[in-house]
Amino acid sequence: MTQQFDLTDDQREIQELARRFTADRITPFAAEWDEKHVFPRDTIKAAAELGFASIYVSEESGGINLGRLESALIMEAMAYGCASTSAFISIHNMASWMIDRFGSQAVKDKYLPRLVVMDEIASYCLTEPGSGSDAAALKTKAVKDGDDYIVTGSKQFISGGGENEIYVTMVRTGEDGPKGISCLVIEKDMPGVSFGANERKLGWHSQPTAQVMFDGVRVPKENLVGAEGEGFRIAMMGLDGGRLNIGACSLGGAQRCLDEAISYTKDRKQFGSAIADFQNTQFMLADMATELEAARALLYMAAAKVTANAPDKTKFAAMAKRLATDTGSSVADRALQLHGGYGYLMDYPIERFWRDLRVHSILEGTNQVMRMIVGRELTRQ
Repeated sequence: MTQQFDLTDDQREIQELARRFTADRITPFAAEWDEKHVFPRDTIKAAAELGFASIYVSEESGGINLGRLESALIMEAMAYGCASTSAFISIHNMASWMIDRFGSQAVKDKYLPRLVVMDEIASYCLTEPGSGSDAAALKTKAVKDGDDYIVTGSKQFISGGGENEIYVTMVRTGEDGPKGISCLVIEKDMPGVSFGANERKLGWHSQPTAQVMFDGVRVPKENLVGAEGEGFRIAMMGLDGGRLNIGACSLGGAQRCLDEAISYTKDRKQFGSAIADFQNTQFMLADMATELEAARALLYMAAAKVTANAPDKTKFAAMAKRLATDTGSSVADRALQLHGGYGYLMDYPIERFWRDLRVHSILEGTNQVMRMIVGRELTRQ
């Protein structure tokens, strides 16, 4: 009975590869990246050499064509060292997959050879200053003009804004609502593209975040991904995987916090004993570990459903994202508490994970929207 819940040998090899990469190239440097707001482009490029920039891009397009569970294993492993950097790589994977899955051969040939090796990096542009959770209300317009679209508008909270070369952007080409939305690939150097200042964030310091602005940007019609009017569907399909990955990042960060808390409480002595010997501490650690394993099991199951294109994949992706990200933040918070005053210091990694994991309950769809998705699916049955 237990075999169905085990990882395959290939999945364990992928997980171990990601763990070794993290131990060598991410964990030793993550605190400095956070403190000095360093964008570790060389490290991200090194991840691409392992195929981690094209996890579910097809082999025909140069990717490694793995499933969503394998992707979650990779993101979880890298987030153990730095949740911010792992999440950044996840977003690139989502944008690249959209081009591969829905783009014409022309747009694939134009962009994917450089994206799969991260010679260029892609951003995902959906959120706007006036449309966050209500994504279908976006206002950025793309008007046909000969063989081009003229794009005008702006996108908010874009990871890689100003740094990345490629922006997979949802634009309005038709009527109000989701059916009027299309998807275009826009390049950083196209005339009329500009960027706001790098946002001053609570966490995610190892990646830039900025507003992206389009002022009459002329984009070739061949850069259309999918057909006109399919953009919202493409965006939502991308988010099924993105939600799994961000949940996996929460799992990895929370596992690091739990491991740090176990180590610290075994070493820290108060009242003549290691605080790990106190029943209160053991109960806290037991709850943290139990909740983390439950969230992991749901996320892995949801990943299998998305890979299999199961009818309930979106519901399970929303469930898993909600549980994993809420659990991740809760585990980090309790790990900080177990560290006492030292947990509040930058000398220890807990406060960094506490800051980095907090945003996971907001992005890729807020956890309130995740509840809406699940509740809507339940009441439709």
